[in-house]
Parts: sequence; C-alpha cells; structure tokens
Amino acid sequence: MTMPSNNQATNIAMNDELDKPNESGFDLCGWIIIIFSYILIVLTFPITLFFCINVVQEYQRAVIFRLGRILQGGAKGPGLFFILPCVDTMVKVDLRTTTFNVPPQEVLTRDSVTVSVDAVVYSRIVDPVTSVTKVNNVYSATQLLAQTTLRNMLGTKTLQDILSDREAIANLMEAQLDEGSSPWGIKVERVEITDVRLPQSMQRSMAAEAEASREARAKVIAAEGEQKASRQLKEAADVIGTSPIALQLRYLQTLTQISAEKNSTIVFPIPVELLTLVRQGR
Repeated sequence: MTMPSNNQATNIAMNDELDKPNESGFDLCGWIIIIFSYILIVLTFPITLFFCINVVQEYQRAVIFRLGRILQGGAKGPGLFFILPCVDTMVKVDLRTTTFNVPPQEVLTRDSVTVSVDAVVYSRIVDPVTSVTKVNNVYSATQLLAQTTLRNMLGTKTLQDILSDREAIANLMEAQLDEGSSPWGIKVERVEITDVRLPQSMQRSMAAEAEASREARAKVIAAEGEQKASRQLKEAADVIGTSPIALQLRYLQTLTQISAEKNSTIVFPIPVELLTLVRQGR
C-alpha cells in the first residue's frame, strides 16, 4: 500500500481547512485586541450601542468574521446581534430567490445554423458561509456559468431540437447549473428559455418551405376530393341508366330548384322523350 507524501498530506489538510469554517482559538495578540474592544465598549457606553447592535431580517443570514475568522456556529440569524467594533465584520446574505436574464447568446447549432437564444435563471443561496468564503461574487459567477452552459449545451443540438424540445433543454441546463454552482452554496431552482431568434434569411426560407408544404397538401386534398366526387357521379349515372324514370325525376327536381332560387328566370321545359329519341338516333 502506498503512503501519501508530506506535500500531499499538507494539501489535503489545507483543503479541509478551506471546506469548513475556522473555529480555532485566537492567539495572544488577538485576545488582546478583543479585550481592548470590550473595554472600549464599556468606556463609550451607550454610544457604542449604535455601532454594536445589528438586526438581521427573516430572509437574511449574517456571516460574522472576528479578526478574519468565521465565528463558531456559522451563519447567524434572523434576529438581533451584538458585534465588537473594529474587530467583527458582518456580511449579510439574502436567502430569497433571485432571477437574472442570460444575455442573448449567438450559438452555432449542430446542423450549422446560427441562432440567438436567451434564458431566465431562478436561484437562491442555501449555504451562506460557503457563498461568502468560496467565491468573490456568487451572483456574477452563477450568471457567467449560465452563459457558458447555455452555449455548450445548444452547440450539441440541432435547430429542430431547439425549437421543439425547449422544456427538455431547460431541464437539462437546470441540472448542469445546479451541479456546477452547488460548491458555491447556490441552488438553481428553475431555468426557462425565453426566446429563440433566427436570422432573417432563415426565417424567409422556413416561411417559403411552410407555404410550399401547405400548397402541396391543398392540391392533394383537392385531387382526393375530385376523385371521390367522380366515383359518386359514376355510381349515380349507373343508377339512372338502369331506371329511365329516374332521369325524368331528376329533371323535374332540377326545375324545382331553379324556380325556387331564381324567380326571374324563364324555364322552357323539354320533354325527356325528345332526349331519348336523340340518343336512339345516334
């Protein structure tokens, strides 16, 4: 079994110290400064109360540093807190859900189409101590991570996938963002892709393709209708051919319809027998 070297053991120890708040005791100089701060508070009482008492709201947490070290217990709040002047530094962290817009990203899809996509990200801080000690500006870091994640993800999708599977892409982006920002104490709650903009030339091409497809479907439907109508007319002609009286009844029905629709039209009825004689003469 291989034993770790001294340098590896030192690196592991340093990483462990960074992963948890420093709760070790202060040295002699630190205790002297702390005692001097208490004496200063007593001598300047009650003026120092205005500087020592701080209020943290219900939706906030306070990360207090004493001589650069986080106090034991981690984040404090909500409520009333007493801090030492010139010794303690308090950082307030908002735990409410925040939203930010991902600026429009020009992305080249897998099928070589340039699209502009923007999104909205909903996130909140779940670990105030980590969000203060691990990253300089947690909101800016999350926003930059969202931009790079959006570009990398859409680069592997086709235009058809982006237009049809926006919800699936948003869910996948949410999972990747949450995984990337969790070491900073951030929880990504939701991601929404708000808009997908195409170039004008691509929009015109897609519109022309859709119009041609609609015209083709209309011609097919019209041809199918004419085919069905011709079959019905053939069946009607066969029925009339088998029964000569049916033609006369159809003739009288047509006269009735003409007289009902256009009263100013003069109709001269011709006996059906003449048509029969003409047909026999041929």
